[in-house]
Amino acid sequence: MDRSVDIAIVGGGIVGLAHAYMALRKGYRVVLFEREQFAVGASVRNFGLVWPIGQEPGVMFDRAMRSRKHWQEIADAAGFWINNNRSLHLAYHDDELSVLEEFMRLYKEEAYECTLLPASKVASVSPVVKEDGLLGGLLSETESTVYAREAIRTIPHYLVERYGLILRFGHVVTEITLPNVKTARETWTAQRVYVCSGADFETLYPTHFDQHQVTKCKLQMLKAVPERPVSIGPTLCAGLTLRHYAAFSRCKSLPALDKRYDALSETYKRHGIHVLLGQNAAGELIIGDSHHYSLTVEPFDLEPVTDAILDYLSTFAELGKLTITERWNGVYPKLPGATELVLHPDENVTVVTCLSGAGMTLSFGLAEEHLAGL
Repeated sequence: MDRSVDIAIVGGGIVGLAHAYMALRKGYRVVLFEREQFAVGASVRNFGLVWPIGQEPGVMFDRAMRSRKHWQEIADAAGFWINNNRSLHLAYHDDELSVLEEFMRLYKEEAYECTLLPASKVASVSPVVKEDGLLGGLLSETESTVYAREAIRTIPHYLVERYGLILRFGHVVTEITLPNVKTARETWTAQRVYVCSGADFETLYPTHFDQHQVTKCKLQMLKAVPERPVSIGPTLCAGLTLRHYAAFSRCKSLPALDKRYDALSETYKRHGIHVLLGQNAAGELIIGDSHHYSLTVEPFDLEPVTDAILDYLSTFAELGKLTITERWNGVYPKLPGATELVLHPDENVTVVTCLSGAGMTLSFGLAEEHLAGL
């Protein structure tokens, strides 16, 4: 085999796949290395949400919307499920409604595609929303859902068939000294390398990560099946989510909401809990999550955290009896105060990581920017 390429990608998660996709579309010969036999990291352990509503207006929202466009294109071409099902932020307290109203005023000239619905109109959008005490809901048109496990397994093989991507699953890249890229089994030559290795800071360029306050975030999630089949409609969330995403951080009414939740329960902030309810193509419910930060991640999940997630879910969604079929945790890299970390440790080597839990939302748009100048 000819082991020379234009571009080598390290990492088979969504960040690596997005960079491979953009490079292949520009006609480059690309090899992708993934240490596992298939990707099992954060890219398959999430909700599968493309979530522009969480991004601040301008660069980040635009990047998210371009990513959404690429998701639709590649899903249609590769044949995996995507649902442009929208999102719905629910308000049950005056402070939550105040944040939603302020969001609409604050961003009325921006590109968000949102409508503030009265409580009487919410039920027509989602049949599972708890109506008791509901004050209203912010319906956003821009959110989509994929089943992350299906999408991340399908995309690399589609890229092989459509563009000739060279896949090297089960190969750990141990050294990059361009033009050489070495694994334990092979040596390749490449003109350029993108290192998209997620929460692995230790294998390649560890001293470069030491210069930044990079950490890891562990989240707890679960999958459940309702007693009776139901379509939830939009991805659902409520007040806790308003203090999680950057798009709402500019709202001056947010601190009052924050203070009330802190007084209600220290569990939410201590465990970084905000609750989203998603649904995959099989009708299964994806529920989460929590956020625990540390460079060394504890492998043990906390059942009281899962209980708190499910308890809060019951305040805004009526789902009947749920059978939990899976529990898991995911780990993603995080750089506090930043939307991504892009390093250039050597000439023609680019490290791309720390998309702060928004990899599904932002990766295609970010990769498009990185490959645009080549």
